[in-house]
Amino acid sequence: MAKKQFKTESKKLLDMMVNSIYTHKEIFLRELISNASDAIDKLYFRSLTDDSIKTKREDYEIRISVDKDARVLTLSDNGCGMTKEELENNLGTIAKSGSFDFKNDPSNKDKEQIDIIGQFGVGFYSAFMVSDKITVESRAYGSDEAYRWESTGADGYTIDACEKESAGTVIKLHIKEDTDDEKYSEYLEDYRIQALVKKYSDYIRYPIRMLTEHEHLKEGSKDEYETVTEDETLNSMVPIWKKKSSDVTDEEYNNFYQEKFYDWEAPLKVIRQKTEGVSNFESLLFIPSHAPFNYYSRDYEKGLQLYSSGVMIMEHCKDLLPDYFSFVRGIVDSSDLSLNISREMLQHDRQLKSIAKAVEKKIASELGKMLENEREKYEQFYKEFGTQLKWGIYNDYGMHKDVLQDLIMFKSSYEGKYVTLKEYVSRMKEDSKKIYFASGESVEKISLLPQVESVIAHGYEVLYLTEDVDEFALQMLRTYSEKEFSNVCKDDLDISTDEEKESLKQENEKAKDMFEFIKDSIGENLNSVRFTNTLQNHAACLSSEGAVSANMEKVLSKNPGNDSDRIKAELVLEINLNHPIAAKLKELFESDKDKLKNYSKVLYAQARLVSGLSIENPSEVSDLVCGLMLQ
Repeated sequence: MAKKQFKTESKKLLDMMVNSIYTHKEIFLRELISNASDAIDKLYFRSLTDDSIKTKREDYEIRISVDKDARVLTLSDNGCGMTKEELENNLGTIAKSGSFDFKNDPSNKDKEQIDIIGQFGVGFYSAFMVSDKITVESRAYGSDEAYRWESTGADGYTIDACEKESAGTVIKLHIKEDTDDEKYSEYLEDYRIQALVKKYSDYIRYPIRMLTEHEHLKEGSKDEYETVTEDETLNSMVPIWKKKSSDVTDEEYNNFYQEKFYDWEAPLKVIRQKTEGVSNFESLLFIPSHAPFNYYSRDYEKGLQLYSSGVMIMEHCKDLLPDYFSFVRGIVDSSDLSLNISREMLQHDRQLKSIAKAVEKKIASELGKMLENEREKYEQFYKEFGTQLKWGIYNDYGMHKDVLQDLIMFKSSYEGKYVTLKEYVSRMKEDSKKIYFASGESVEKISLLPQVESVIAHGYEVLYLTEDVDEFALQMLRTYSEKEFSNVCKDDLDISTDEEKESLKQENEKAKDMFEFIKDSIGENLNSVRFTNTLQNHAACLSSEGAVSANMEKVLSKNPGNDSDRIKAELVLEINLNHPIAAKLKELFESDKDKLKNYSKVLYAQARLVSGLSIENPSEVSDLVCGLMLQ
């Protein structure tokens, strides 16, 4: 028969579909299996109202076979098959979808119940990515005639009559020869076919079968093996998320998670979700028990596996998870997504946003329940992923703080344990208006800060912030339950009585000239000097003015850049008015300013060390200390 041209009459269009639409060549097998599943679906749907169709549901199957010598990969189904006219229309016209026509046929009154996968009509042509010739033999159910469609690509196709014993379709791909860049022979290997079926088509609802070879111990032998050919079903068919929760054991969830996401530990929590309404979808989510080794690196890929009617569309759909929940692993399965033509990516529409919002809400809700009912398990989770939640508050200018503020925790001076902001507020004094915190490298070092000791001595609880992001996150929150956050190492610490404040104000006014001399003696790194009455037994401490604290300066200095452009804290040297050192400084200001200058430098260096800051000139400080010791 003479070769016919594709009705599109466009080699460029076919070239585009083969070379541009699909990102990965391996997708072709998913597309052909999905088409085969659709063909069976159509026949099964017809059988529900047509008594003449005697095929039972358990008889349906998709079969794959490989002939390495001939370089032929064959895929067959026993679905509805195609007539000559349908072969002409469906395969002779690029982007013509028989599945789409079937679903939208007005005679199908229950078309909303028809769950057809392929509706674009281009998936079949993805096979040209790996083959240089495709042969399709098909016989429509109820017909005595069969036809063969054959093509080597954009130059056209032929249709001839052929012999075929039963209804259904057989597709034979002649796999291309290997090149320096592409090893097409991999698609003739059993293990590769099995892996692709497992990856993309594991939940096709009909069995995908293949004859596979396995090594077995010979009967009656202890060390002699033989090769046995077995008819193996490659797919699971029923997704675990489609089963009733009561029918799935914890062990089955754990095994599914560990196999699917390559983790050696069971998940900390399993979350199931089924939503109907604006968007219909099911999800099966897992909270890992530990962070992946590359979680806080650029190599980590966030996102949920996205399925459409049991067929995997995307392995990492980033749009389904906000960054602050990027640790969640799992799947989302929806039958009403708006996919693009290759089914590899989603169109950004309200359905996707609706699903993502529902998933986010579910994760937040389940974490909240874990915090309330399984505190030990939540703290285990928080040690692994709490940093991510705090970054979530800081990022996007605090847009997500309402979702996350009740999920974050900090170590506290109250029993040294993790506390939530809600728990902190519940223990506050009745007249207290501030949530006190201090930042540092560790809980141990923070607890030794003079200001922390003082605040605790006044009966207040202090949150210990030990991670770089902590103080930035609290600044973004600004308040919690109408209580302001207050850094105890800032100059505006307010724990004195009105009488103490007035007395301190007078003393600072008297010592104004001395403070100016001390400041000049120390140098330009110091913003100001003053007395304080909030310290206990410590001689002095460093606080800061403005929005940037000393600890924030340390964090910001870790970022690469020009030192001169770095944001610096405005440091204040606070001297304990009630410590003997205050009287000594006053005396030296009147009698020996040179010695006062040396005392000031040593006092400032001590304050920096206590605050966890480095000393710019340790040699000078060492010489000064030695000199004072010899006096």
